[in-house]
Amino acid sequence: MIDLTAADEISDDARARSNLARLAAAQALTGANSAVIFATGSIVGAALAPDMSLATVPLSMYVLGLAAGTLPTGAISRAYGRRVAFMIGTGCGVLTGLLGSFAILHGSFALFCCATFLGGLYGAVSQSYRFAAADGASTAFRPKAVSWVMAGGIFAGVLGPQLVQWTMDIWAPSLFAFSFVVQAAVALVAMAILYGVDAPKPAASDLHGGRPLFAIVRQPRFIAAAICGIVAYPMMNLVMTSAPLAMKMCGLSLSDSNFGIQWHIVAMYGPSFFTGSLIARFGAPKVVATGLLLEAIAATVGLSGITALHFWATLIVLGVGWNLGFVGASALVLETHRPQERNKVQAFNDFLVFGTMAIGSFSSGQLLANYGWSAVNLVVYPPVLFGLAVLGFTSFARRQGRLQPLSEFPDPSI
Repeated sequence: MIDLTAADEISDDARARSNLARLAAAQALTGANSAVIFATGSIVGAALAPDMSLATVPLSMYVLGLAAGTLPTGAISRAYGRRVAFMIGTGCGVLTGLLGSFAILHGSFALFCCATFLGGLYGAVSQSYRFAAADGASTAFRPKAVSWVMAGGIFAGVLGPQLVQWTMDIWAPSLFAFSFVVQAAVALVAMAILYGVDAPKPAASDLHGGRPLFAIVRQPRFIAAAICGIVAYPMMNLVMTSAPLAMKMCGLSLSDSNFGIQWHIVAMYGPSFFTGSLIARFGAPKVVATGLLLEAIAATVGLSGITALHFWATLIVLGVGWNLGFVGASALVLETHRPQERNKVQAFNDFLVFGTMAIGSFSSGQLLANYGWSAVNLVVYPPVLFGLAVLGFTSFARRQGRLQPLSEFPDPSI
């Protein structure tokens, strides 16, 4: 029996390994698509929008698509398997590039916003790549699978801005129009790669049973985890969304902007190789707190000057802070549910995070246009302090034994 189990695990890990290269490549290509949108969205928006305060609306539409696509992606994956969701997502990515290019060539702000919304739907599907890598893998191999797929984000940080740099002037004077055509081609390549992924449907035991969602999300630990995720991701997005346009307003070049976004994305995903080890050694709350503090430090750097170096340092520190804060908050969420509850709890948490991020993204353009780059950075402090306070209170209560361990919650399914 032991030999049979070991043989099954080796077989499962072999299948998982065969998926890894495809999923990591898809992570890089999908991340490159989002990098193109974030590197160009506010600049194109400023050129097409009827008012400068609406310049970041295309990026906000991307985030709105990200929030809107989270729950449907989970539902499609459960009903038809992850590969169907992957095909639909990459199809949205192709439409993003074609419609975005058409909108730029014809000067349509509304169509460009529709294109970035489709890009958000594509991004929502890509959130599941790391979970697909762990499907069916042995317990020991799952962390490696997730880390290796997340590493694709590093290549996205290099590839996406470089695509913009190489293609932005090809169809001059329609800046970035050809960049979006290339984006559509990249999404087609990702579709071909993902078609070969062996992605089984979730087990029936993962779809039913467990406590009601409301009983889970009202736990103080879940509330703290969700709030920290809501602070870490939207605050990062608020600053990142405004940065390219702010750099242009400060007289810096598009090359400076592309370089900043490139290294920001590398900083977002690079720490993934050791974030898990930090959580195992120091605990998720300390890692989350460090991430939130780094986001506050990034805002402080942003307030200290408007040279290219200041913007680059802000974006790099912001990326590292996001990684520690968001990955740590995700680990906290894992402590609040049982295996059979994971689909609904994780999807609901992501919906809260991306929904809040959409609201913050819509406000970033107003902040930048009406109050300037300094105001964007100042807004970071209150949410970070609130997140740290909630995290500290919950951690203190847990140490005092006031929060019930997960093992003590009755399981209605047994």
